[in-house]
Amino acid sequence: MSEQLFSIPVKKIDGSETSLGEFAGKTLLLVNVASKCGLTPQYEGLEKLYENYRDKGFEVLGFPANNFLAQEPGTEEEIQDFCSTNYNIQFPLFSKISVKGDDQHPLYKELTAERSTADIGNGDAFETKLQGFGQTRENSSDILWNFEKFLIARDGSVAARIAPDVTADDPRLVEMIEAELSA
Repeated sequence: MSEQLFSIPVKKIDGSETSLGEFAGKTLLLVNVASKCGLTPQYEGLEKLYENYRDKGFEVLGFPANNFLAQEPGTEEEIQDFCSTNYNIQFPLFSKISVKGDDQHPLYKELTAERSTADIGNGDAFETKLQGFGQTRENSSDILWNFEKFLIARDGSVAARIAPDVTADDPRLVEMIEAELSA
């Protein structure tokens, strides 16, 4: 999968075309983000992870998505301003994409095909809570919610899929990142 993942075209939040090939050889944490979500404060922890490990070959890549209750309604400029002003985000942000459904971006098609379920989770409580609000996944491999994470090894393989309610400072996630950086 590594070559295929790195060749998928994406746009940076400034509109410039690129691919994940720009980050080949690094350990990556891909996250679908949103500015108006109860999990939005995770931006703070993601930025800390980025600051702590970027000099060791680690990148956090944020992919805004408006798939869940329209919690990312802004334009790219508004998203970038929000992230900069509220969380001083320095890690790369990309143009808004769809992470599920008929218009799912090819990157997320590939990620969910490679890892159909979360490797690191906190049980079913979060999904049950979402169901209580009428939010259910159509397919069990669908992205559950904003701030779901994919840890990508240096070779481009998906090392882990992490549930949305697992925060950036969770020892299980930190341990996996450190293991990938040491590999």
